This record gives sequence, C-alpha cells and structure tokens, in this order.
Amino acid sequence: MIQEDSVVFGTEDVLVALCNSVTKVLSLASRSDIRYSAMVQRISKTCLKPDIGCFVLFDGGFSGLVIINFSAQAAMELYEKYMLSMGMAKEDLALSFTSDEVGNVMGELMNQIVGDFTGKIGRELQTHITQNQPKMLAINKQVMLSVDANLDQAEARRVTFYTGGNNIFYLELAIDKTEFIKLHDFDPHEVPDPDELIAQAGNGTPAGTAAPVKDAAGSDQDELLRSLGM
Repeated sequence: MIQEDSVVFGTEDVLVALCNSVTKVLSLASRSDIRYSAMVQRISKTCLKPDIGCFVLFDGGFSGLVIINFSAQAAMELYEKYMLSMGMAKEDLALSFTSDEVGNVMGELMNQIVGDFTGKIGRELQTHITQNQPKMLAINKQVMLSVDANLDQAEARRVTFYTGGNNIFYLELAIDKTEFIKLHDFDPHEVPDPDELIAQAGNGTPAGTAAPVKDAAGSDQDELLRSLGM
C-alpha cells in the first residue's frame, strides 16, 4: 500500500533536473557562470525562434521535447568561449552565428546537456529515456516554427537563462503530464568517474580489482621483450 506522504516527482522536478544539466554543461564548456531565473513560465506550446533554435525529442519512460532558443550574442559567446578553452586560436573562429561550425558546436553542447539529463533521470527516477540527435536551425528572420512532439497531455514550460556575459537564451520543455511516486527508499546509482573508467580500460583491470603485481624478474623480462620490439 502506498503511503500518503510518498515522494512525488512531477513536471517542475523534471524541469529543474534539465535546467541543472544546462547550467552544468554550459558552465564547464564556457568556463563561466551560467544561471537561470527562479521564475518559470507556463506556456501553451513550444517554438523555435531566432537566432539559433535547437531541439531534441526523447522517448521511453515518458516522452518530451526540449528546445533551446539562443540569441546570436549568447550563441557566439558560448561558442567562442568553448572553442578558446579547447585551444583554438581566436582568429580561426567563425564570425557569424549562421556559420555551420557554430551550429555544429551548439548541437554538440545540446547533445551533452540532454545526455547528462537522461543519465540523471535514469539514476534518480529509475526509468529509461532515449533521445534523438539534436537538430539545429539558424534563423535570421523573424519566424516561428512549431515542433510537434505528438504528446497526449502536454505540459509546457519556458525558463530564462543568462550567460556569463549577461546574454539571454531560453529553454522550453514539453512533456506528457506525469508523476513519479516513490514506492520505497533507494539509493540512486553514483555517476561513474570517466577518468577512472579510462584508466581501468587502459589497464584491462575490472572496476574495484587491483592490478596484479609483477616480480622483479617478470618486469626485467618485459623490458627486454619491449626493447626487442616484441
């Protein structure tokens, strides 16, 4: 029997999880402070708007649509800071938000955001959702495109974000009306450490297993074989 005080996870909780993924990924990518408004708008539908619109559909435990509408200034700020942090020279950067390179970079960042979000949902809600490849559209005219996500009982929200340079962009989320009710306590799975996984893969050592220690003779023999190209 479900207790009346069972924890319920609804639309706003899903939205907060998504907003936190946006701030986490873009803050790391741009090495600046990305923040969002404490106020959220209830909207009737989601739309792609100028200057760069990006959308991702997801499905599985629940269905939804994520849209981020970047102003040209916000897109260029995030693009430039991300590429410079990756070691690109400033003179090699694209000069316009309509450039394919800017669209590709923003699409990759969107992919990272939704990937972080779906992983978080899997750990915290014990359900599984999959995503399609992010679609980017540079719009240099005042047009609005509506994206049909085929949702039965859609709830839509819009959140205002601010970059480190105080440029504005908007996140819009539409999902089927749903609630997750906790039946019993559980510990969410920990996020794996990428560096640890890479090290384990390189050593061929399973997680939590110590690598065997070689004796001095074995080490000398390995060194000799390496010196002979074997």
